[in-house]
Amino acid sequence: MIIGNIADRIVRGVETVQEGVNEALFEPVIRVGITGLSRAGKTVFITSLVANLLDRGRMPQLGASSAITAVYLQPQPDDTVPRFDYETHLAALTAPAPHWPDSTRAVSELRLSFKVQPTGILGMVSGPRTIHLDILDYPGEWLLDLGLMEKSYAEWSESTISAAKSRDQSAEFLSQLNVIDAHIKHDEQQAKSLAQSFTTYLKAAREAGYSDCSPGRFLLPGEMEGSPVLTFAPLPPGEAKRGTLAREFERRYEAYKREVVKPFFRDHFAKIDRQVVLVDALGAIHAGPKAVEDLRRTLADILSAFRPGRVGRLLALLGQRRVDRVLFAASKADHIHHSQHPRLTAIMEALVRDARDRADFAGAATSAMSIAALRATVEETIDHNGETLDCVRGRTSDGKQAAFYPGELPQDPSHILTPARKGAEKWLDGDYEIMRFEPARLTLKPGEGPPHIRLDRAAEFLIGDKL
Repeated sequence: MIIGNIADRIVRGVETVQEGVNEALFEPVIRVGITGLSRAGKTVFITSLVANLLDRGRMPQLGASSAITAVYLQPQPDDTVPRFDYETHLAALTAPAPHWPDSTRAVSELRLSFKVQPTGILGMVSGPRTIHLDILDYPGEWLLDLGLMEKSYAEWSESTISAAKSRDQSAEFLSQLNVIDAHIKHDEQQAKSLAQSFTTYLKAAREAGYSDCSPGRFLLPGEMEGSPVLTFAPLPPGEAKRGTLAREFERRYEAYKREVVKPFFRDHFAKIDRQVVLVDALGAIHAGPKAVEDLRRTLADILSAFRPGRVGRLLALLGQRRVDRVLFAASKADHIHHSQHPRLTAIMEALVRDARDRADFAGAATSAMSIAALRATVEETIDHNGETLDCVRGRTSDGKQAAFYPGELPQDPSHILTPARKGAEKWLDGDYEIMRFEPARLTLKPGEGPPHIRLDRAAEFLIGDKL
């Protein structure tokens, strides 16, 4: 077994070096990871990004557009990873009765290839070069799991139970936890009951707008549903003797890290060059100060998983990669008037300040912006009780058009972050409303992708330097 593992590592190492040399010398590959927290719109982001890279009529801020001679889809390079179903998702958004596509539930991948004509003297003597863009889509919940690698079962239990005590959604789980003696002989039915109650709490917390709801596979179990590796829960501190529920839960927690989290990091996440973290900041603000503070802490913790920084040319040839650009994007900017976009961006920048400082210090470039991957609204100004309101209008779930005024975001982000840090129960100046809009019916001209807000700026930051 040991010899087999060593041989497997050697083979993987040789393959990695071969891939690195080929990419560096012949056809470069940019690997961009896309993830998001709490309904941030990953599937829509990828679908619209690909459509707008194929037809670049709405991408004026992508500086390399004039040098791109062709863009086309190719089979994804990893035969063991499902293909991102771009065509089906685009059909959902562009249908006569458009609807939002299904959300991300597992890892998927897509490859775009660019034919780029070099400029200057090099362009006069050489033909077009090929650059591949590999897009990796994965659930944000799985990203949060990477933080578990640094925590023991006792540490994870303490922090998870502490967070649960401040959330109304945990009442049933905490009630069950209080009557269970974790230091008697392990009973599988008891274990299943407690794990199910914990899972129900995580799902309810996510629905309420909280971001840090891990372990992520409890929310998206896939083929692992019902397995022992997903049948554990946090327990209060105490000695875990052999044969007890506490010892078994600790063993399963370690198995979860070893069999679920580590393979994801090794096989997918560790190969990423650039990363997009989509955030439904408006949804968190609507959910209240606790959700905003939870989001701020989550974003700060996420950066530790990215191994941010730059890799030298030699290490790149040997297949070593580090995330050197991270984009934090507040999605659904079309849900507010454009006059408030700078305020949303300022709030986003304040939310990720700790995370950005860590990444910038390590040599990675970061950016925060507000975007809408698919614009679902139009803007209008209406008079209401003698007051002029900047509104957005869009299609609701019943197919009707509705104008919506969400209220004004504060000019100073501290008016949001300070109450959140202090643990306020609600906003002192009223609630910030939110409305769910359906996709607008589209009529696209030849050469145009779907309408968006700042998707071209996002693409320029992520891949413009490589093109």
